Amino acid sequence: MLHGEFGLVSIIMAAYNAEKTIELAIESVLNQTYSNFELLVINDCSKDGTAKLVEDFSAKDNRVRLISNEKNSGVSFTRKHGLEEANGSWIAILDSDDAWAPEKLEKQIELQNRTNADLLFTGSAFMDSEGRPIDWYLHAPAEATYRQLLKQNVLSNSSALVRKELYAKHYAVGDGMHEDFAIWLSILKEGKKAYGVDEPLLIYRIAKSSKSGNKIKAAKMNWNTYRYVGLNVVEAAYYEAWYMFKNVMKYANLKFSVEGTE
Repeated sequence: MLHGEFGLVSIIMAAYNAEKTIELAIESVLNQTYSNFELLVINDCSKDGTAKLVEDFSAKDNRVRLISNEKNSGVSFTRKHGLEEANGSWIAILDSDDAWAPEKLEKQIELQNRTNADLLFTGSAFMDSEGRPIDWYLHAPAEATYRQLLKQNVLSNSSALVRKELYAKHYAVGDGMHEDFAIWLSILKEGKKAYGVDEPLLIYRIAKSSKSGNKIKAAKMNWNTYRYVGLNVVEAAYYEAWYMFKNVMKYANLKFSVEGTE
């Protein structure tokens, strides 16, 4: 496929005090084999050198745009700001401390051509907070339906590629929940399917201070997400039990892999 045929992909990267990690993230975007993209880095009033680093990249490559919030607004509102500035018909998300393999977008676009998918995701490799690789790989199922995703969120936010109109329609902002999980569930609740590329095309950073790094907090946020998308208490309790079981197994495997590399 010629790179112009699929159209422009708008990549949204929220950034706050990210000078230690954002260079790797931006470089991984600029190294994509699919080149028809814009990278929107939304600076949420960082107090470090984040903005200067992004400006340096933008001076060398006009696909990189620095956008600044007027006040510190948090990651959900910051991504929404990026969505409002996006020119593409497709949206991809990359956190400022994660990275992509070079073929990430291209392989998702190839899958989209075969399936006409509205939402796509990939498998994940992992690195620790210092950027050192962790010998573990999270597989991506070929498909994920609404009911399947309720049991386990296999769709990492930084691996997503989604039609802009769907992302905008279901964009979720709320305290105490997984906003990205709420978006994916709302899209799939319409009867859509998510399609996965089972390759580690996202390199996800495990940070102790992240939402995903605090399992108790993450479980509470998961409950709030279930309630947000309309599950009653009984349904939410059922899927919360599934969530806890699946994630105990996932993090047990990850913990074993981390300890094995030390």
